[in-house]
Amino acid sequence: MQHSKTKRLRAVYAATTVLFLALQAWSSWQYFSEAPRMTDTITELGYPVYFMKILAFAKVLGVLAIATGFSPALKEWAYAGFTFDVCGAFASHLSKGDSPVVALVPLAFFLVQLASYYCWKQLAGRRETRRRRSPFSAERREMAQSAA
Repeated sequence: MQHSKTKRLRAVYAATTVLFLALQAWSSWQYFSEAPRMTDTITELGYPVYFMKILAFAKVLGVLAIATGFSPALKEWAYAGFTFDVCGAFASHLSKGDSPVVALVPLAFFLVQLASYYCWKQLAGRRETRRRRSPFSAERREMAQSAA
């Protein structure tokens, strides 16, 4: 029973993470290419056009950190960075006086991000629980490795 829940959780994690990273990569590409719609939006919000390049570069680094999973701490910071990005976009749209529908668009990205993050943390917690249930405690494993 537990195995099938973990399997489902992995599938949901994979689906939400691929969707989230695809949305962020698309957004980054739009910023790098200075797509007219994105440029208009950024300037209407009061930001300089070069700010798009900074955001694009940061998003690429975040996508790479999450996709590779090289470091759990780096992955955590990438999720945090995307959260700051979304909160900033939401606040900028509200401050400018955009309609609530326009202001809520960044929150759609955020919902997908939250689903990905939640599943990742759940899977990490399950791995940690499995390690603690191991027949060999950390001390025994260390003793076995040092004796070898």
